[in-house]
Amino acid sequence: MTDTPARRHRLSAARAKKLPSWSVLAAGALAGTLAGGAYGLFTPATYTATSYVVAVPTAKSTPEAARGFAQAYGRVATQLAVLGDAQVWAGVPVRTLQDKVRTSTSPDAPMVAVSATSTRPGLAVDMANAVSRALTQHADHSEDSTQVKLVQFSRAVRPSSPTSASTPVTTLVGASAGGLLGGLALLARPRRTRREDDPATPVPSVPGPATAADVHGQR
Repeated sequence: MTDTPARRHRLSAARAKKLPSWSVLAAGALAGTLAGGAYGLFTPATYTATSYVVAVPTAKSTPEAARGFAQAYGRVATQLAVLGDAQVWAGVPVRTLQDKVRTSTSPDAPMVAVSATSTRPGLAVDMANAVSRALTQHADHSEDSTQVKLVQFSRAVRPSSPTSASTPVTTLVGASAGGLLGGLALLARPRRTRREDDPATPVPSVPGPATAADVHGQR
């Protein structure tokens, strides 16, 4: 018999159907484990440093106004007007500060958290402190109109441990994701019929119209 591509495809599909169900889950989990482990091994660890600045109302302002301006300063901290000055003290381009610096605020406190992430702990500290310093100077220029002063509450300190996921964690996540994808693939594949499971099992047939008429006429 000629070994055509169509025949090889049918043989491959038949062999795949004969594989036990757990093999799909095992293959997915194994692939996920290898991918997660490789990601954890070859991706550099990252460190995050955070500094804090606080908005203080003057005698002509109120705490509510200070909280409102803290929200506003949190949004402008990563704008070019602030980062243009911060790049001088951080020693990195503005583009790096835009990618690696994030700010957060709280509706209950007039405080702005400036967080910087880098593969070098010292550089993360420098970027966070540089943006905080530039932000406070930017606020000083508009203090007469806002009646709110921005002061540094806490400088960033050198992080003692990385904030990125460790290799065991990425491996575990990869194994879980691979097993989940294997389970979805198992649910999505066509179900085998009873005849495919056991070719020797007879399949009941429905009599055709002619046969049914003959049986009716013999009664």
